[in-house]
Amino acid sequence: MPDLLEATMPLRKILIFLSGAVAAMTLLSCTVTPPASPTGGPAAARGDPGAELKAEYSPLRKGGGRVFTLDPGKSTVRIYVFRGGRAATAGHNHVLSAPHFAGFLYLPATGAAKGRFDLAFRLDQLEIDNPRYRSALGDAFSSVLTREDIKGVREHMLGANNMQADKFPFVRVHSLQITGEPPKLAAKVEIEMHGQQQAMWIPLSVEGLPEHVSVAGSFVLRQTDFGVQPYSVFGGFLAVQNEVVIEFKLLGE
Repeated sequence: MPDLLEATMPLRKILIFLSGAVAAMTLLSCTVTPPASPTGGPAAARGDPGAELKAEYSPLRKGGGRVFTLDPGKSTVRIYVFRGGRAATAGHNHVLSAPHFAGFLYLPATGAAKGRFDLAFRLDQLEIDNPRYRSALGDAFSSVLTREDIKGVREHMLGANNMQADKFPFVRVHSLQITGEPPKLAAKVEIEMHGQQQAMWIPLSVEGLPEHVSVAGSFVLRQTDFGVQPYSVFGGFLAVQNEVVIEFKLLGE
């Protein structure tokens, strides 16, 4: 009997490992149910960013130039999150979008250098893995996610072990400096996420002036720069990449 047990031990270890791996793959593909989905919490007491921004930008209308109110219904904000780890093919890439946001752009008569813009949205209002958006992105996003999958993605990304949207519900982008001339600008922006701020330069393409405005650009965020630990299990066997791509086209009048 001891010989038989010794002979079967490697097989038992393999089965245990495979069982854990399958469970982890299920977790990464978002078919498990982590802690309850966040819907707002203490940080929400900071106030409505839309009302705050409107109050800040209203006086600028009296000083010449033009204040544009950015329209979520005509704009697009996309966030791309990528699978990683040694078993990356077991997971999914994800596309998130912000159908609701508050945003303003001020361009004074003296030129863009003295302008400013702000954008803010709630994490718990993000749309996750819209099938139409996924189908337009090609093979890397061709996998089909069920409603339960998408529910799991939301709970995973916004829950206590990742973005903590109940504690930090807002993402804010505030311009610190603008250089260049339309249609090509460069903006130094401060991004607030997960209770931390980081500054970076991003290129912008601006069109449509002076009747309306269209601002397009993209940039890369590293989750760890904001104190967020990307999802990972089994020492990186299954993971989410640290780098997140944010792409936007903002229209306003």
